[in-house]
Amino acid sequence: MGSKILPQWATKPCAMGIDEAGRGPVLGPMVYGCLYCAQSYLKTLATLSFADSKTLKEEKREELFETLKTNDSIGWAVDVIDPRELSAKMLKKNKINLNEISHDSAMGLIDRVLKIGVLLTEVYIDTVGDPGKYEMKLSKHFPSIKFVVAKKADSLYPVVSGASIVAKVTRDRALREWVLDETAENMQRDFGSGYPGDPQTKTWLQDHKHHIFGFPTLVRFSWGTCNSYFKDIAQVLWESDNLDEDGGAGKNSNGKRQLKLSNVGFTSSKRGSEEIESSGKGRCRFFQARKLEHLTNF
Repeated sequence: MGSKILPQWATKPCAMGIDEAGRGPVLGPMVYGCLYCAQSYLKTLATLSFADSKTLKEEKREELFETLKTNDSIGWAVDVIDPRELSAKMLKKNKINLNEISHDSAMGLIDRVLKIGVLLTEVYIDTVGDPGKYEMKLSKHFPSIKFVVAKKADSLYPVVSGASIVAKVTRDRALREWVLDETAENMQRDFGSGYPGDPQTKTWLQDHKHHIFGFPTLVRFSWGTCNSYFKDIAQVLWESDNLDEDGGAGKNSNGKRQLKLSNVGFTSSKRGSEEIESSGKGRCRFFQARKLEHLTNF
């Protein structure tokens, strides 16, 4: 999403601003946005009333976004990071923290704009983490570009203010148009701002948790905010290759008895192998049917 046609001015020295929206919320995507223009246009850009998107009302942000989209002297792009991607990266075995995800997104935008032929010579960016270290990281990846990494860059540099508006409006629209994948009854969209401290968001999380499946995919379930809602959730016992010789099958790592599906409203007329599998005894039928064994040496 963003500008696709390379304008004539893009072959002259250009400046870019980068900012994000939705870093803190427990719901919805995180969006990185960039705005770029010829360096010779920066003075004019400063007269377009761009400001930190957090200081503007929604109607004004929408108006400014539509204005910059029709301005032939400005280019823009966004990277929308799905909440499922955020959670998966932050919970994987080799965890990728939010700062790294943010850095990768920003560098991805720079790389994308360079690849379409824009002559970027300066990039202004709102810092994530230590400004000095972040600037060194960026300069190492893009040695031909001068970087200015600063706290509150969206209130200091109009080109970053414009990027802030791009990111914020894109995220707001994504939330308004979000289609919930889940088809359970009583699914509601009144989730508030999505920030952990919002009472409406808290109520929505409480009303939309599931004892087995957790939260809808709109939720960043890797956020610490979610932990308090999981106190009474069914614990998962992952398959073990060997039976517990001490009779501990059906217990989790804390020594607690594993909660069966039938205890939280799931019933089945089938017994036998299904019951054995749900209690943690024996291997899953998927592996048994395919005669797959655990590999210890490769």
